[in-house]
Amino acid sequence: MSNTPALILDFSRIKAITLDLDDTLWPVWPVIERAEKVLKNWLDQRAPKTAALFSNAETRQEIREHVVRLRPDLTHNLSAIRREAIRVALLRSDEDPLLADEGYSVFFEERNRVVLFEDALSTLEFLSKRYPLVALSNGNADIGRIGIKAYFQAGINAQEFGIGKPDRRIFHAAAGAVDTSPRNVLHIGDDPVLDVLGALNANMQTVWLNRAANPWKHEQTPHATVSDLNQLCVAIAAFETA
Repeated sequence: MSNTPALILDFSRIKAITLDLDDTLWPVWPVIERAEKVLKNWLDQRAPKTAALFSNAETRQEIREHVVRLRPDLTHNLSAIRREAIRVALLRSDEDPLLADEGYSVFFEERNRVVLFEDALSTLEFLSKRYPLVALSNGNADIGRIGIKAYFQAGINAQEFGIGKPDRRIFHAAAGAVDTSPRNVLHIGDDPVLDVLGALNANMQTVWLNRAANPWKHEQTPHATVSDLNQLCVAIAAFETA
């Protein structure tokens, strides 16, 4: 584990850990792409004109932007945005808009068939034996469907909370979910702005998971940077035996 120059991770302060999900515990875009293909195949059978409409990536994006523009109240509700986009596509194709719910269910089922990073499961097992864990995500992954809910004492996402990262309020809510002060929480995530800067602004310690060896581009820095989650577990184990 390599520490950034400005700050050093204080293991003695850690009473709880919050964890990002997408691109921290699994790569998300292969999952989304596969779920969109499954939805497309389903639409081919149930609503072929809508399937043809959705086959154009620019059209899918335009419909999504249309939904977000008309329904700003859904900004953080990715499930509702996706469902409404399917409904709009069905209407534009003169097909049954009532198929939107079933179509979304097909998409969402596949969206939760994730492939964990090799270090994810062992890290969850290691950390959950030592700290209360809280899943903290702007996405709509279902840790119950994925099969990792047992490792977490709580889960908070922007869809249910109504506010997303990097807003400090969602970080504070995550700390409150396990009755811990934010200063005693360590947040782990891959996104420099949403995860690291957001958690720093909430007075948490942060670990930046930088699997791709990207450069750090911000004035504020994480307390530590790791290229995989195993490095964090090794550092915690070393602290425990020091």
